[in-house]
Amino acid sequence: MNLAWKPLAPGERLKYEAAEELGLLDKLMEVGWGGLSARETGLIGARVAGRRG
Repeated sequence: MNLAWKPLAPGERLKYEAAEELGLLDKLMEVGWGGLSARETGLIGARVAGRRG
């Protein structure tokens, strides 16, 4: 696994910020995006969409 740090694109940053606000950041960092439930990713997506629109 490559643990090198790389800057996030603005859209990616919004997703991580939304995950943090929803209390999902620790889980996300542990299991990755594929380890989140559909409900959890939907909540993150809805929060991001609300900021953009």
